[in-house]
Amino acid sequence: MGEKLIRSRAPVRIDFAGGWTDVPDFCRARPGYVVNAAINVYSFVTISEGAVLKGNGGPALRERGEVPHHGITLYSSDFDLYVQAENIRELEYDGNIDLVKAAVKRLGVEREFTLITQSIAPPGSGLGTSASMGVALLSALSRYAGRHFLAYELAEEASRIEREELGILGGKQDHYASALGSLLFLEFRGEEVRSSALSVSRAVALELEKNLVLCYTGQSRLSGDIHARVKERYENHDPHTVGAIEEMKDIALEMKEAILGEHMAPFAKLLNRNWECQKRLHPSVTNEGIERVFRAALDNGAIGGKACGAGGGGCVLFYCRPEREHQVRRALQQEGATIIDFNIDFFGAETWIEECVG
Repeated sequence: MGEKLIRSRAPVRIDFAGGWTDVPDFCRARPGYVVNAAINVYSFVTISEGAVLKGNGGPALRERGEVPHHGITLYSSDFDLYVQAENIRELEYDGNIDLVKAAVKRLGVEREFTLITQSIAPPGSGLGTSASMGVALLSALSRYAGRHFLAYELAEEASRIEREELGILGGKQDHYASALGSLLFLEFRGEEVRSSALSVSRAVALELEKNLVLCYTGQSRLSGDIHARVKERYENHDPHTVGAIEEMKDIALEMKEAILGEHMAPFAKLLNRNWECQKRLHPSVTNEGIERVFRAALDNGAIGGKACGAGGGGCVLFYCRPEREHQVRRALQQEGATIIDFNIDFFGAETWIEECVG
């Protein structure tokens, strides 16, 4: 018999309109709305029974002189960082893979195991990577613990872990995109979320994939810092911030109609309007590096664009004129940006079992 591995993956997302309006503080008086899409850039989790994984990471620990022990081994392949503990009570939040520790503690898994994480998205990308990882962790850990979560339960639990265990500010759109997949329209009323997959023709999905260009600026950013600044301005009733958030709610509603009506020209204009609102939230949402990327794209065939997530760095998304996306890609690369190729993910979080032989 071979060793059985539990694996999971969860997609990150690109947000088209309404980001920020999913934050509970910003959608109590009037609902928030978000349109986003899960994409095939994933966070992966592998769990093996026992303290050392024989074929997928264990040798790396051995080669570095790490001594296997009985208990829990957590390994981040992205940071080449591992944590070992005799049980979940010994796991302490200290800034080292705290999201992984929080998920393990939340599920209360007492058995001996090794858990390995891997994220394909670049750090600080603005693509909801931490939510994607949280969903992937819960998906794999629940299978290992013999528990069952519906997709929306994965999203809610991953959100609670970030906010309640780790004190991370933010909304829920990332978690729902990772758990459910697809093109989504999301409605937020405080803590309540309603989600609907946007039913579009295959041709529209393919057109979006062809004409959208996603790039990583190379500038990592901490979304929590920007969230704190925007929240402070919102609570102080800053008219620019409050007005921008309310306008983004309307833009998301119009974006939903544009996609369902399969009208791509309004789609591109709405990306631009949303970006203008994002910049009104706080000066840190943009910078000279991001503005250079926008100028390069718009001068070479892009007709709409916005920063992903909180902005301030990370990834930027552009919609291009037909047959001009290759020129936009080239111009962005000349500015030092990295193109991230993607397709829309229609499956959301997935978990499976692999049996290793030998």
